[in-house]
Amino acid sequence: MSRPFEIRREVAFPVPIEQVWRAIATPEGQAGWFMPGPEGGAGVAAETDPPNRFAVRFGTQAMEYLLEAADGSTTVLRFVHSGIVEEEWGDEFDAMTSAGWHLYLHTLGQYLHHFPDRPAVYAEAEAPAAPDAWERVRAAIGDPAEGDRVHVAGLTGTVDIRTAHHVGLRTASALVRFHDRSPIGLPPAIGHHDYTPGADPMALTAGWTAWLAATQRS
Repeated sequence: MSRPFEIRREVAFPVPIEQVWRAIATPEGQAGWFMPGPEGGAGVAAETDPPNRFAVRFGTQAMEYLLEAADGSTTVLRFVHSGIVEEEWGDEFDAMTSAGWHLYLHTLGQYLHHFPDRPAVYAEAEAPAAPDAWERVRAAIGDPAEGDRVHVAGLTGTVDIRTAHHVGLRTASALVRFHDRSPIGLPPAIGHHDYTPGADPMALTAGWTAWLAATQRS
């Protein structure tokens, strides 16, 4: 039987409200920390009240961003992701979706601080399915802790977030996110936000797809 869900978050960013608005309410901004938004797709409705409210409704779900300017050029974001969970999903949906938003809103903060207003391309890749796929991916990264410097797939960067299901790498020109999706029956995936002018998302996807496949052969 389907059931409702609701995830709420509140985060303060030490940047002006207009900068946060551009990051959450424009396709180029969304590519810098999340992924290009679904606006314009079939069955998608976007509501905007710049620079204070942005909402997207698609299918049985909705995401709402409420922005408030605070003292000292600080912006408070109040975020709600709500909707209906289909009957095949159990508690793992809530746990993984909540963990995912913890990662994405952290990534938004990294984008606003380290790559403000820089155009980005977004690429993603998926590993082959295997029972221990996430453990192999994590080992290939070096099983790092937050703050560690790592070298992976020709990139050098700092681990800016590490949780049970995510590892985030910040380089001089990119934010790379490694996702464990085994709790929802999916293989690991990588999301790559690249701020290099002329970056090719298809080439990034091909490179990460090959890297992920190699981790499963070792």
